[in-house]
Amino acid sequence: MSEIKISVLEQSNLMEDLNKIKSMGLSEQDFEQINQHGISLENIQKQLAIFKKGIAKMELLEAATVGNGILKLSKEEFVEKATFFDEHKSDLKLLKFVPASGAATRMFKFLLTFLNEYNLEEESINAYINRKKDTKLRVFIVGMDKLPFFDSIYKKLKEEFPDFDSLSRDYKNYHFIKFMLGSEYFNFASKPKGILPFHKYATAIATPIEEHLYECGYYSSTNNQSYLHFTVSESHQKQFEHIINNVKGKVEKETNTSIEVSYSYQHKSTDSIAVSMNNKVFRTQDGKLLFRPGGHGALIENLNQLDADIIFVKNIDNVILHNNDTIALYKKALAGILLELQQEIFACLNLIDLYTAENNQIEEIKNFLKMKLNMEIKADFDLYTFENKIKVLKAILNRPMRICGMVKNEGEPGGGPFWVKNGQKEISLQIVESSQVDLNDKKQAKIMANATHFNPVDLVCATKNYKNEKFDLHQFVDENSGFIVEKNYLGKDIKSYELPGLWNGAMANWLTVFVEVPLITFNPVKTVNDLLKEAHQSK
Repeated sequence: MSEIKISVLEQSNLMEDLNKIKSMGLSEQDFEQINQHGISLENIQKQLAIFKKGIAKMELLEAATVGNGILKLSKEEFVEKATFFDEHKSDLKLLKFVPASGAATRMFKFLLTFLNEYNLEEESINAYINRKKDTKLRVFIVGMDKLPFFDSIYKKLKEEFPDFDSLSRDYKNYHFIKFMLGSEYFNFASKPKGILPFHKYATAIATPIEEHLYECGYYSSTNNQSYLHFTVSESHQKQFEHIINNVKGKVEKETNTSIEVSYSYQHKSTDSIAVSMNNKVFRTQDGKLLFRPGGHGALIENLNQLDADIIFVKNIDNVILHNNDTIALYKKALAGILLELQQEIFACLNLIDLYTAENNQIEEIKNFLKMKLNMEIKADFDLYTFENKIKVLKAILNRPMRICGMVKNEGEPGGGPFWVKNGQKEISLQIVESSQVDLNDKKQAKIMANATHFNPVDLVCATKNYKNEKFDLHQFVDENSGFIVEKNYLGKDIKSYELPGLWNGAMANWLTVFVEVPLITFNPVKTVNDLLKEAHQSK
């Protein structure tokens, strides 16, 4: 009897789903494709509705600055915080979380354009540079012999062209770029950044993967044990493993740290459906729906699966040569700030749970929230009953926490720190990208332009509560802060939805503290020319 009931229930659910599909103008074949992709029909409905009605832009109140949302410490204070962290970390599990799934295509974009547009038989490279005003190409050619992979490519060129040294300069430079990027040769643009040669040492070439392993020993280890987690594309994992198998033993010996490495993938269920520019469901040449990755905001699910007391978050390309003592100081200091605040927060929550808090202590907690955590309490809070005050304060305090390093704005791309007001009129500190702001509004554009700092993705996070239970991080996402992006598919313009960014909307409702850190802590490799900068060149 129970089996019949279940089958009837399943049939009822199926009919309900098919009715939803029809209401969206989709077919049963589409339903099967959506199911195979693991995306819920509710999410498809939400995404299609978002395309039609758009996403409300964020309301910026003012840029966060030093003394107004950004904490500034002296060198002595940074040392003090780092020492506090070292003194209190022995019972904690530390983990380093490194998003590393993307290919390096953007890193070589200007060179790919050059290969597509340049004709060696018709003009000199210098003429091309002048015609296109391509300063990036000029910098690359002048400095390419300093790149860590120059010798490997040059050696291959000499194997292919025995008379290579006697060829013209333009011929050499053109074929160097072609070998570096060509799919039949080094194919760098299609590989993940993590496995590319980044740094040249006296006896070896190091990848970002190796540099992140070293960083584990410098600041993300307790009792000689460290945990490192990469989010990767499934097709790239073996390449990561190959490098790690080759260098991990050497790194562990030099840092006296045992490093456990784990991996996860961006879940296909977080992909979004693509639509045409007039918001009609887009179909591929074979009539199937097109799904695109939901952006780095999808990684909140990967982060949610990890079990650690403190999680350091850093991008794959933000590394320097092995001299990491300075980097370690500031990373440990951010963790020290987190631990100090966490101790105070947990004390407040335990006080509330014991119901021993008195009215004067409520006022102290309220001041702590404002002064240390930049949390504004609603104006009518003082009119609440004691019980309701307790509930409000507990709801505010009992959240995951992040300490975010902020560097002075030097014109690099990246989200910035701002005071914002959400749809419920609540004021908070957020990391905001330009795409989230209505830049046609002169007042909003001016506030955006007034940003003194930007976010280098330098986060230290705590994802457990005062009872040592893991938070469900999905509960703290601002679902209204996703992006609609325009892309191109086989020459056709399409629109896609990206989830609230990992360090933007996905962490919007976390307890947040911004701390100014020196620019030396931010050394990303956004283009191949960044490898020519001092932080990536051996002395």
